[in-house]
Amino acid sequence: MAGSDPVIQGTSAPDTVKILIAGGFGVGKTTMVGSVSEIVPLRTEEPLTSAGLGVDDLNGIPEKHATTVALDFGRITLSQELVLYLFGTPGQQRFWFMWNDLAIGALGAVVLIDVRRPESSFAAIDFFERRGIPFVVGVNGFHGQHPYSPEEIRDALALPEHAHVLLCDARDRESCRDVLIALIDQLIATSAQNNGSGRPSRRV
Repeated sequence: MAGSDPVIQGTSAPDTVKILIAGGFGVGKTTMVGSVSEIVPLRTEEPLTSAGLGVDDLNGIPEKHATTVALDFGRITLSQELVLYLFGTPGQQRFWFMWNDLAIGALGAVVLIDVRRPESSFAAIDFFERRGIPFVVGVNGFHGQHPYSPEEIRDALALPEHAHVLLCDARDRESCRDVLIALIDQLIATSAQNNGSGRPSRRV
C-alpha cells in the first residue's frame, strides 16, 4: 500500500495490566508508585491533622505528615508488549471500603511490609488471599535497612513456602521495578498453567 509506514504496519497495542500496591498505613505505597512511575503520579494525599489523633496509628512512623485518602495512580512500561497501571490503595482502616472497587480488574498486587510494624499489613494479605488475587510481598527497608531475611519475614507472616517475599526500597526505582517484574513472572507462570498462555490477559 503506497505511503504506508513499514515500522507502524503490523504493530499492535501493548497489553495493559492493572496492579494494586497495597499494605498498611505508612508502609510506603505512595512512595513506591511515585518512584517507579514513568508519568507524574496522581496522588490524593492530605495532611494529617489533630482530627486523626487516636485514629491514625503513628507508632513507629513519627515522620509521617500526610496520608492517601483515595488512591495513587502511576504507569510503567515494562516492554513494548506490556504496560502496568499501578493503583496504590489507602492504608487507614476507615478507607478500606475502597479496596473492593480498586480491586476490580486487577490481575495481581504488591503487598508492602514495614518490618517495624509488620502487623499493619496482615489485613492486606488476608484481602488478596480471600479473593484469590495473586500477590508478592515487598519488604520495604526504611533507610535502606533490612534486618530480617525473606525467610524470616515469610515465617513471621505465616505465608506458604511458594509465596514470593522480596527485599526492596520504595524510594528506589530499580528496586521497585524488580518487585513488579517478580509479580508479572508469577502471573505469567500461573496463566501458563491455567490456560497455556504465556502472557497475562488484557483486563484493564
